[in-house]
Amino acid sequence: MCFSATASFTAGAVLTGIGVVSIKKTKKTAEIPFASIPLLFALQQISEGLLWLALTNPEYAFMEDFSTHTFIAFAQVVWPFWVPFSIYAFINLKKNKLSIYVGKSLIIIGAVIACGLAYYLASYPVKAEIISHHISYKQDYPEKYFMIGGIFYAIVTIIPHFISSNKRMWILGISILLSFIFAKVYYTNFVVSVWCFFAAILSSIILWIVADKSRNQII
Repeated sequence: MCFSATASFTAGAVLTGIGVVSIKKTKKTAEIPFASIPLLFALQQISEGLLWLALTNPEYAFMEDFSTHTFIAFAQVVWPFWVPFSIYAFINLKKNKLSIYVGKSLIIIGAVIACGLAYYLASYPVKAEIISHHISYKQDYPEKYFMIGGIFYAIVTIIPHFISSNKRMWILGISILLSFIFAKVYYTNFVVSVWCFFAAILSSIILWIVADKSRNQII
């Protein structure tokens, strides 16, 4: 599989449209954070598209540092908090105290991870380079924290989908989990870039979920 600036920009353009439609279909303000996920993924993919240009064209080299940090900020700071927070706000948990407890716990864990990774992103250098048609992000974070943080990162970005009884939310969660396993097995050195790309494409399922809730008003 080969990625490029074209792939990133195309994904960004398509997801922008999906995100706008998803937001328009919301019925409550609390649903907007979840519905806006495709739009946020669009911005992340566009930032990686700019990074592709910076890494392959000397005249765009001035964008390298900005686009690298923007992409990583989405991957490691935005998503650990935004995913559990937006899903918790979107679904109806009034009748399930256990789900409420789990949902709030995941938000707190996600916030801690986001703050920790934001600190490391600001304190340690990050370098991006193209290897075998993929972008590899080199980060000099402390290995112990990075491994532990990685485990909790996967938990807060995958588990929240399963605190809802909605089958479409489960489909999204299972799809993201499988895409993570696939990226981890087949693209070990490019997991950040590849998994974010897959997750971005899969976020189009959110329109399906939001549209269903707008019709039925339950989830």
